[in-house]
Amino acid sequence: MSRVRQSAEKKLFPSILLSAGIGIVAGAASALLIAALNWANTTREHHRWLLALLPLSGFAVGWVYWRYGGRAAGGNNLLLEEIHDPQETVPLRMAPLVLLGTVLTHLFGGSAGREGTAVQMGASLAEWLAELFTEHQMRRAVLMAGIAGGFGGVFGTPWAGAIFGVEVLAVGWVGWSSVLEGIGPCLIASFAGDLTVRLIGVHHTQYPVGAQPSLQLMSWVWAALAGMVFGTIARLFSMLEHGLTAWFKRMFAYPPFRPLAGGALVALLIWSLHAWQFAGLGIPSIIASFAGQQPWWVWAAKLGLTALTLGAGFKGGEVTPLFFIGAAAGSAISAVIPLSTGALAAMGFAAVFAAAANTPIAGLIMAIELFGPHTGLLAGAACIVAYLCSGPVGIYAAQQPMETRWKFRL
Repeated sequence: MSRVRQSAEKKLFPSILLSAGIGIVAGAASALLIAALNWANTTREHHRWLLALLPLSGFAVGWVYWRYGGRAAGGNNLLLEEIHDPQETVPLRMAPLVLLGTVLTHLFGGSAGREGTAVQMGASLAEWLAELFTEHQMRRAVLMAGIAGGFGGVFGTPWAGAIFGVEVLAVGWVGWSSVLEGIGPCLIASFAGDLTVRLIGVHHTQYPVGAQPSLQLMSWVWAALAGMVFGTIARLFSMLEHGLTAWFKRMFAYPPFRPLAGGALVALLIWSLHAWQFAGLGIPSIIASFAGQQPWWVWAAKLGLTALTLGAGFKGGEVTPLFFIGAAAGSAISAVIPLSTGALAAMGFAAVFAAAANTPIAGLIMAIELFGPHTGLLAGAACIVAYLCSGPVGIYAAQQPMETRWKFRL
């Protein structure tokens, strides 16, 4: 027994050390990403003429990926595929390529997020670090930890990051084997990533939810009804993004032409409609959704421009735009649902993301971390209902349908 215990301890310590190292490098990359995107969005706001260069920047990034990206062009779906069926090492060049592509997307006015970038940087750096440790048998757990470290670090939600690293693998339940294999490394990496970002001095956005709502029966009923709306919106986003991706591929066989054409459309729409609030992350508009009721078209405009930007092949993530879409939608329906604008914005913020990413538990945990216990629990109810109502389509095509009976196929 003592030999077995000693052997287990010898394996455990390197695993903990590697997971912490993954969190540190993922957190450092996330801090760099946050700082770079803050610079890009501020620069664009002060020099709006940069929007005219969006098509050319899209062509340049598209050409670099087409010429040098290789497997890195697979993005988040490549990571999920490698976790499900490990084949080849995730290329280290994924990290600098996606960082550069995302910063340029935001600098020149594309509507995109940052989660995809943080996750890809975290996972590719995790794979590189594991190679230094020669821990090839931990490869699945290493990639999950990289995803968790990037997510937890970039959003300042370490518990949600850890759950996301495991839950994002599949639609439904991922299975106990994956949970047991990945949850420990994901927890360590996510908390290490978040701590690294904070120690570097990079700050996360605070959202003014206001007073915590009461948890009366009717509050739960209204949260469930709101969740149905959020699930429908999440499904619409996923379908539109996938549809536009397929359309651009059919129309333009030469990949760099896709972001060139898509960038021209995005720039034309933003410039002609004076829709500057929809460029980049849109953090000020998210905060505004918590503070006051938004017109119904705000969420729809962000949805359309983000689906167009990402469908054309620009780099970035979907999650922060989903926060924007959900918060604006929740704020808008406060006109008919008798809950506070801040509470409904928080519900939409978490629920549209949770439904589109097929990660309702991560959405619930994130809501509690960001908005407090009462608002977080109601938002969690909205997350679960939205997930059940959003149908089988999600933003990550490589997710496997493990237990589809837990999701309505509407």
